[in-house]
Amino acid sequence: MLRIITISCVCAVALSASQVQLDTIEVVASGGTVIKDVKGEEIKSADLGEALSKESAGVSMIRRSGVANDILIRGQKKDNITVTIDGAKVCGACPNRMDPPISHVLTNNVDFVEINEGPYNVADFGSLAADVKIHTIKPTEETHGELAISAGSWDYLKGAFMLSGGAEKFRFLLSGSAEKSAQYKDGNGDDFYEQIARAIASGQAMPANQYQAKYKDLDSYTKKTLMGKVYYDITDNQELRAGYTMNRSDNILFPNSPMDALYDDSNIYSLGYTAKNLGSLSKKLDIELYRSTVVHPMGTEYRVAGATAYMISKLSTEMQGAKLSNTLELGNHTITAGLDTSERNWDGRYSRTVVATGVVTQMGKAIDDADTKNRAVFLKDKIALSDKLTLEAGARYDSTTIDTPKATALDRDFSDFGGYLFSKYAIDNSLNIFGGIGRATRVPDAKELYFTSSAGAVFGTDTLKAVTNNEIDLGIEKKFDSANVKAKVFYSKLDNYIAYNASKATNNYENVDATIYGIDLSGTYAFNDNISLDFSTAYQVGTKDKPLTGQTETNMPDIAPWRGNIGVNYELENNFKIEGDMLASAPWSRFDAANGEQQLGSYFVFNLKGTKMLGKELEFTAGVDNIFDNTYAVSNSYKDLTLLAGGGDIMILNEPGRYFYTQLKYKF
Repeated sequence: MLRIITISCVCAVALSASQVQLDTIEVVASGGTVIKDVKGEEIKSADLGEALSKESAGVSMIRRSGVANDILIRGQKKDNITVTIDGAKVCGACPNRMDPPISHVLTNNVDFVEINEGPYNVADFGSLAADVKIHTIKPTEETHGELAISAGSWDYLKGAFMLSGGAEKFRFLLSGSAEKSAQYKDGNGDDFYEQIARAIASGQAMPANQYQAKYKDLDSYTKKTLMGKVYYDITDNQELRAGYTMNRSDNILFPNSPMDALYDDSNIYSLGYTAKNLGSLSKKLDIELYRSTVVHPMGTEYRVAGATAYMISKLSTEMQGAKLSNTLELGNHTITAGLDTSERNWDGRYSRTVVATGVVTQMGKAIDDADTKNRAVFLKDKIALSDKLTLEAGARYDSTTIDTPKATALDRDFSDFGGYLFSKYAIDNSLNIFGGIGRATRVPDAKELYFTSSAGAVFGTDTLKAVTNNEIDLGIEKKFDSANVKAKVFYSKLDNYIAYNASKATNNYENVDATIYGIDLSGTYAFNDNISLDFSTAYQVGTKDKPLTGQTETNMPDIAPWRGNIGVNYELENNFKIEGDMLASAPWSRFDAANGEQQLGSYFVFNLKGTKMLGKELEFTAGVDNIFDNTYAVSNSYKDLTLLAGGGDIMILNEPGRYFYTQLKYKF
């Protein structure tokens, strides 16, 4: 990677003498979804995963706590989805997904999010089933800022600020926030402590899993963040960018897991350089460097099990990478070629602390200093075959090594090609059809290969093969005078899908071939200048080609049932806006029971929000989620996550009940 960084920096210096006017290069959307104005719309909490699930039925949330929740897209999660933040690939440290990548950026810092389903991204490592590109707010030359304070049910309180400005060539942005919340209550009026008590009574948890009496009223979490950016125009056609994002979370409670996060600290550093119109061989040159660090200790300190001696599993991960890409135009071709490289270290150890004496005993490794190193080349070509027909082709070659010093574990080497063809045809000005066929791979991660319990049981399987997704997508988009509709269908053939086998005592991860197919529909309709409606719906089916070892069922895990979202927006006079949402789901009746999943009921949930400008500078927002205080759950209990169990079904965590919130924002 150092060689790539050196070459990149030399190129940046060598090109700095060019004086050419900047312009814009068009990017093919490939049928993806763009969720706009996240910062302005999602004010309730820091949780981007929850915000995305409300905006798109194609995104399902995996509820773990009051914050830091994960996402599912088309029945895929974890490393099957690539998440980048301003181009930087970020990984969590927790093998139990208490700090998924999407949790390391907060909604108040997010401008918009691109969700591109399918294997149609050759620029990023491991984009198997989808990639989620998070774009944070950018600095502007004009000086402006915001101060906001938010409050809500269960003692939720948040303060945030943003300041941006600059001069002709220099721009900066500084943004920060702090928030906290008590334990939320579900529709039954039960907080975390009471939900666990109910699970113990029904055999879904053990008494040792309960919070100690002195901790039963702990806050759900506290969180602080700081983001800074600096942009500098070296010349009229060259831009240099630097950014830093800090997240500090403390005492995050995970009620249906046996451990809670004592803290979760992350840092994301980025450096970027862009030069445009350098000549016939370079329409755009991009260089991106990034580094992220995460430290995540989780333990039983607050639980009955830790009253006399508690266990801590402290994990850390570091990710660093570099990408160099060059785009040129040759006739009707727009060609992008690039190099992509990344290195991830993942390490973690168990310890035991005796409460009475404070004596700490170091125990075994959960993940033993595993290094994943990837080197790749990629090529994309967008071809304008006519005014109506475009074709995009992409290819990527990866070489990946995974090493661990653990003497009893295998080091691994992987290499593979991926690629796609994607086409869009404009039948007329209002009707487009699009479709693609693609192939992508992702290697097993260090948890799937090497993870070991505190008792020494090896859950990882170090002989796993890489997963390959071969997929076909078709779609149609129609625009009317006051509406637009987009429909997509897909068929995904997964070779060597990495599944968790709960029937095995060790080496629980194994490869199995599988199929997932589905449909999603989205659109908008404007009744008039004041009232508009937006909607989305999604449905998938997933099946393993054969049962896992020792099992008889073939249902795929994590395949959420039919979901639908409808939003109505009413803009009144005097800068007053009302938004109403309905979130709905069919029963979760098709599930992987052999590996811990269970049937969940259907739900209909209604939310309401109003925003009013008080003059030019003050904005007041008030809202209520789950108006009718329904009791429901959105995420299932697949055993690849360590969740509470007491001999019966695994504990399901309910969603928050009726939630009131308000925000006052001052803009200047």
